[in-house]
Amino acid sequence: MLHWQQTDQRLFGRPFSSEDLLIHLEDIDFSERVDAFVARFGRLQDLLGDKLLLAWLRSMEEGVGAVLENLDRAEKLGLIDGADDWLAVRKLRNLMVHEYIDRTETLHMALDAAHAHVEMLAQTVERFKLRPQSLVS
Repeated sequence: MLHWQQTDQRLFGRPFSSEDLLIHLEDIDFSERVDAFVARFGRLQDLLGDKLLLAWLRSMEEGVGAVLENLDRAEKLGLIDGADDWLAVRKLRNLMVHEYIDRTETLHMALDAAHAHVEMLAQTVERFKLRPQSLVS
């Protein structure tokens, strides 16, 4: 999580437009920051939404269902802010991976949107860390 937040700070330290993005992607350092941000964003979202959430629900005997059902349950339990926000993050991950080469405008929009969700993902990580402790106490 810390490395992803640091990559976020390095990538978004200076604002850039979609036109700037096209130029900056020719710079290997910038391009590697984009790759690292996208990869870490995707892995964190996968880990939290596809693995940790399911394991947590099972351990709490909450039952596991379809993705939307699991997200709705997580929202009701206070693990995530909103199922709709989480679905948006999931779509962003797919968009950044699939649209990376062809459309810089789409990549720029997705990067900005993902950057806007950094705090939400960080808070979700903290909730998963704290939630088992509060259940045991």
